[in-house]
Amino acid sequence: MIIKASQRSFGKELAAHLLNEKDNDYVEVHAINGFAADTLHEAFEEAEAVSNGTKCTQYLFSVSLSPPKDANVSTATYEDAIERVSRKLGLQDQPHVIVFHEKEARRHCHVVYSRINADEMKAVNLPYFKNKLMEVSKELYLEHDWRLPQGFIDKSKRNPLNFTLHEWQQAKRLGHDPKMTKLVLKECWAVSDNKQAFKNALEQHGFYLARGERRGMVAVDWKGKVFSLSKWCGVKPKALQERLGDQAELPTVEEATASFDQALMARMQNLGDKVTQSYEPKLAALKTQKVRLKERLAKERQELHNAQQKRFERETKIRQDRLGSGIRGIWNRMTGRYARIKKQNELETYEAMLRDRAEKDKLIFHHIEQRQSLQQKIDHVQQARSEALLNLRNSVNAQLPEHKAETVKTVFDQYQNRNERDLGLDR
Repeated sequence: MIIKASQRSFGKELAAHLLNEKDNDYVEVHAINGFAADTLHEAFEEAEAVSNGTKCTQYLFSVSLSPPKDANVSTATYEDAIERVSRKLGLQDQPHVIVFHEKEARRHCHVVYSRINADEMKAVNLPYFKNKLMEVSKELYLEHDWRLPQGFIDKSKRNPLNFTLHEWQQAKRLGHDPKMTKLVLKECWAVSDNKQAFKNALEQHGFYLARGERRGMVAVDWKGKVFSLSKWCGVKPKALQERLGDQAELPTVEEATASFDQALMARMQNLGDKVTQSYEPKLAALKTQKVRLKERLAKERQELHNAQQKRFERETKIRQDRLGSGIRGIWNRMTGRYARIKKQNELETYEAMLRDRAEKDKLIFHHIEQRQSLQQKIDHVQQARSEALLNLRNSVNAQLPEHKAETVKTVFDQYQNRNERDLGLDR
């Protein structure tokens, strides 16, 4: 499993993050060990209070353990991994908490240690902890026959970015037809009898009227290419000035290009909105299914907990009754029967704990399978939406110069980031 860790402070914020049920399908505080406190917030407050007697500011060590996507990992396996991490880093005697999260049909674990050695009143040093955790992680992958990530096999194969769904591919730009351009510009001139009419005609065909630096009045197309009107329309500069007025009143090429860029971005955002909106009904329906499934599975989890608790109380009473009380209890102690019953009770208590844990793991695995089925549908719709946006972006970029294509890419990257957060279905 992937193991990541960091030294940190701000225990209050960390406790709120670990207990966040809004962004997780299920949250379980599995253990609070070595603290006098009974809750997560109180445990971290206790760790902070102890750290105040030292110079340590990052008094917590937070570790996350994430198994492979398709692996059903038992609670015992997690506990074994946590024990290995503790021994590897010299934290086996440190107070710590264990919290399980389930999200997007996957279960992972958080362990948070207090770094302060209360006997010596100093922080446990953690040199090279990333390398040590990598060693534990590799051991677990090999022992459980999980497929090693590429980055574990060869560092050169590791993805250093790991933040996009698709690689950007630049389409082959369409060629420019000078004959058609000349025909369009001459037609715009022929049907216009004043500056405003000519400007409107040009804009209908994707050109802006502007003043050039050395070529007088020019037309600028949406790709940023500049065309001299006197040359392409076959009109003398004097005739252009008579119909269009003083060129000083026209925008510069840079200003016209900026106007085109703004219009292009607005158009791309409009098209991107239409693409994303077309998938919203499907995603909204899946979100509703996800909420209902989360509620139902939480109810089943609570019902199992309640049933196990009642059974535990019933079995505990039976075991206590065996020991006897009063004269019978005294007689059992005198005859040695008390010790035999106590040993039997301890064995049965341990076996009951293993039984309850197995029942809980079985239910968890069943719930994860149900979430995986729904998550596959969510992933399919999100993938289709991302591909639709990518195809739209590439079809536009195929007709743009490279420096403008980068601007369009930025717009669609924003859509991609928004898609990953949209409708509460993000990872």
